[in-house]
Amino acid sequence: FSFQRHFLLKSSPAHFGKPLSPKGLQGGQMSTSKDPDRHVAALILARGGSKGIPLKNIKMLAGVPLVGWVLRAAVDSDIFHSVWVSTDHDEIEKVAKSWGAQVHRRSPEVSRDSSTSLETIQEFLCQHPEVDVIGNIQATSPCLHPHHLEEALEMITLHGYDSVFSVVRRHQFRWQEVKKASCECTKPLNLDPANRPRRQDWDGELSENGSFYFTKRDLIVNERCLQGGKVGYYEMLPQFSVDIDVDIDWPVAEQRVLRYGYFGRVTPEVVRVMFCNVSGCLTDGRIFLSSSAQEMVSVNVKDTTGIRMLQREKVEVVLLISKEDPVVRSLGKKLAKRTGCKVIRVGEEPLDDLKLLVRRMKLKWKDVAYMGNDKPDVNCLNLAGLSAVPADAPVVAINAAKYTCHQVGGMGAVREFAEHILLQKQKAKSQTTQDRIDTCSS
Repeated sequence: FSFQRHFLLKSSPAHFGKPLSPKGLQGGQMSTSKDPDRHVAALILARGGSKGIPLKNIKMLAGVPLVGWVLRAAVDSDIFHSVWVSTDHDEIEKVAKSWGAQVHRRSPEVSRDSSTSLETIQEFLCQHPEVDVIGNIQATSPCLHPHHLEEALEMITLHGYDSVFSVVRRHQFRWQEVKKASCECTKPLNLDPANRPRRQDWDGELSENGSFYFTKRDLIVNERCLQGGKVGYYEMLPQFSVDIDVDIDWPVAEQRVLRYGYFGRVTPEVVRVMFCNVSGCLTDGRIFLSSSAQEMVSVNVKDTTGIRMLQREKVEVVLLISKEDPVVRSLGKKLAKRTGCKVIRVGEEPLDDLKLLVRRMKLKWKDVAYMGNDKPDVNCLNLAGLSAVPADAPVVAINAAKYTCHQVGGMGAVREFAEHILLQKQKAKSQTTQDRIDTCSS
């Protein structure tokens, strides 16, 4: 676990407590069992309306719906008796249920642009009197991990806090704002310009990062606030403090999530072979007709580069062509020569042809990556340790795949999936290294 710090805040002059153990609060052991005496519920607010990005809460971020990242962390933390998404939108409801959440259909009165989070949470609590502690988790915080939630809740369940919220430490000098037409000079707010401290000599300041707010029921219902009573804060490291509401540059946010996001309890898959359907993945599905009646398809250099990236990392790539597609079939030898890949022909159900091949290669399906683009690929997409489809694949294939590319077929989707495979390999290597360090240190 990453080192975290927790402190008590009071309305009187601040009193700072000692840092708690990064592995929990009692003897270095993480307590993940649910409190039998009080119902703790996670609630993610995901309204359908969004001023910046339409349906932002279910927009794909690194192959996962935005709300899916926090739902996965909440479910895997195993500290909640129930996990809910409050929404007014049918599509968000479908995504929430597919990620293991229950759905609270909020009323129109708390679905307006002017509605506050507090009002929406109050409505939820009125309809769920069994809930004693609410964990309001922001859907826009995709780098949230289960241990953040576990450690923060322990501050309430084990140490008597009434409310706990997440913060991040910032090292930024602040200055007073002045109106443009004013002759007034700005003034420093948190530093002495004559004695500017070095970063390493300054503790910085704490700012809310909006990842989560744990609050006891009475505070919300009776005192109408999320932060009150004995207030504590939970400090998250900057790399986990990604807020899509602020980090609106989606590609930048994706890179952060790929590096620091929570990918689930299962160890990242390390595959040894990738099967890739040529039609619709390596090609864009179009057929070009020449004046001499020749039929041609195009292959993107980005995708062949992605294949070579996998080959350099000892991942074998096998290209699949349909027995029923004469155009692609005629390209088999050329593709094999250009990419260095084995090319095999498969029937209407690719799984029937690949089962025997996987067995001959002495592999299990968890060792396999599969990229397909349509209904016949569904069984292989479900079985493979890693699987992907291009962005323009039909819904039936998208639902079966573990990763949905941003690129469409024939336009860099294979390259994108190749990078995803290599990232999982890197994550697994880092995890193995860390496990060895932990074993040695213990």
